[in-house]
Amino acid sequence: MKYRLDKPVHAVIGTEKYQCGIEWRNGKFIADEPLSGGGKDLGPDPYTLLLSSVASCVLVTLRMYIDRKNWDIHSVTVNVNMYQELVNNVLTTVIDRDLILDENVPDEQKIKLQEIASHCPISKILEAGVKLRTFVFKTGETKIIKYGNEEITVLWKPEFCQHSTRCWKQLPQVFKPSEKKWIDPNAAPAERIREQVNRCPSGALGFLQTPAKDK
Repeated sequence: MKYRLDKPVHAVIGTEKYQCGIEWRNGKFIADEPLSGGGKDLGPDPYTLLLSSVASCVLVTLRMYIDRKNWDIHSVTVNVNMYQELVNNVLTTVIDRDLILDENVPDEQKIKLQEIASHCPISKILEAGVKLRTFVFKTGETKIIKYGNEEITVLWKPEFCQHSTRCWKQLPQVFKPSEKKWIDPNAAPAERIREQVNRCPSGALGFLQTPAKDK
């Protein structure tokens, strides 16, 4: 398991309706609901953000292809919108991408770019199917099982585990769910284990730093 982003998108909302502070790797912006939805329209709403990801991905993909082909196309425009329809009790979401190219672009190039647009990474993600998971970090009293050595003690709280699988997919030499004693603190440096434990989204994993012995 390797996440696409080194640093996840971080978002927070307070009591102000319905402004969400969004942090990405290189800055911050506000997402909001339109006035009709009870917000103040101070930033893009979730649907706009979704469609913006499609639009930007399409344009970047096309520009890469155009540059690779050395075609003389100075600009590409795309309009993106969506609608939903219920057919036979099945709700389907349709996202339309309208490409706009200069009139002097040959039709064969337009047709090729229409094809390439459907191969942008975000389009592939949406069309292949998406699985959404939600985890919540738990605290409180619960059973704790300890696995330790002279450098670190890993704490496991089995009742808190929500099976994100991050631990054993990202550090399999330490976390081995098929074994009874499934955590081996000797199989990786303590610092790497601490890093992995901190990625647990449920609170099922923790650690204690073993105090250094006096020489």
